[in-house]
Amino acid sequence: MTVKKPPRNVTVLSWMPFAVMAVVTAGDLLSGPGVGFLPLVSLGPAFAGLVGGWRRTALIGAASLLLCVVLGVYDGLFEERRGFTAMASVAGVTGVGIAAALMRSRREAELASVRSIAEVAQRVLLRPVPRTAGPLQTTVSYTSAVADAHIGGDLYEVVASPHGIRVIVGDVQGKGLAAVETAAVVLGAFREAAHDEPDLLGLGERLERSVARELEGEKFVTAVLAEIGSGHDVVFLNYGHPAPMVVRADGRTDFPRPPAYALPLGLGMHETEGPKPYRVPFAPGEQLLLYTDGVTETRDADGVFYPLGDRSRLLDEPDADAALSALREDLMRHAEGPLHDDAAMLLVRYRGHPGVANGVERDHGRDRDA
Repeated sequence: MTVKKPPRNVTVLSWMPFAVMAVVTAGDLLSGPGVGFLPLVSLGPAFAGLVGGWRRTALIGAASLLLCVVLGVYDGLFEERRGFTAMASVAGVTGVGIAAALMRSRREAELASVRSIAEVAQRVLLRPVPRTAGPLQTTVSYTSAVADAHIGGDLYEVVASPHGIRVIVGDVQGKGLAAVETAAVVLGAFREAAHDEPDLLGLGERLERSVARELEGEKFVTAVLAEIGSGHDVVFLNYGHPAPMVVRADGRTDFPRPPAYALPLGLGMHETEGPKPYRVPFAPGEQLLLYTDGVTETRDADGVFYPLGDRSRLLDEPDADAALSALREDLMRHAEGPLHDDAAMLLVRYRGHPGVANGVERDHGRDRDA
């Protein structure tokens, strides 16, 4: 079991009260009573109120008060008002620190509750994709841009329908609970229509009507639909979404683009021509990666976009989950920090994928292992 270490800034703040009281004590002893360091002992409980609970703040406040009494007696300050003034200062700051710690703890508990509810809603909405669907194997990776949460605006689903294996990956405009609500509309319509509509174009039109009814203003959803039937090909329908990546058996990568670009879902009802389906070869030994723009638009410290095509060799791993995990970890290393946008990736393979097909060594140019 891995123990999560607290952030460095939290660790520094937790030790700050003791460091401050030590510095004030040393300064008072070295400078004598004439300098007036004693009231600064109240900085101990002041810093204690920033982290930890109210009990910890109260204990540090009591220690500060005791230290104030000891130093006041040592300096002979209780023969005048200065010693009592310093004690009142420490007691007052301790009280304020305890109140601040109580309010902060209450807010943190409320935030944790809201976040927990949001994550449960996200898990219900984005159900785990089936590990196998017909002859295919699927796995998904989702990374939210919202700090310390798993909630965002990307969506995905895999449905085994009578008309073939149907897949959607989309990106809702915006983030947070509003984006999750929009994603619920799209996924609900997709899950129902995927079983009913005989072709991908009809499925897309059902999604367009559902989204147009629910969304207001200029909100929209980019999405790519895919249908994999009994033949060795895949049919795409693209609504303003990044082109999928197909990794061929010999290691080449293709990004098949639509014959004509269409508006995202939610904007296509403005008397514009909708997307046209297009067919792409997809055979055993090959891989299909659908993703959101949070992947390809991730930049490193120099502003360089993530080179997804050059990193396709990471998908050589025979285990699909391990392959996609390796790609996600590489994406996080490229970002050198938190992502600025949600990033979803859905990997589709034929079952029994060998990783490196037919023993052919894959050549990826400058990214090839030495």
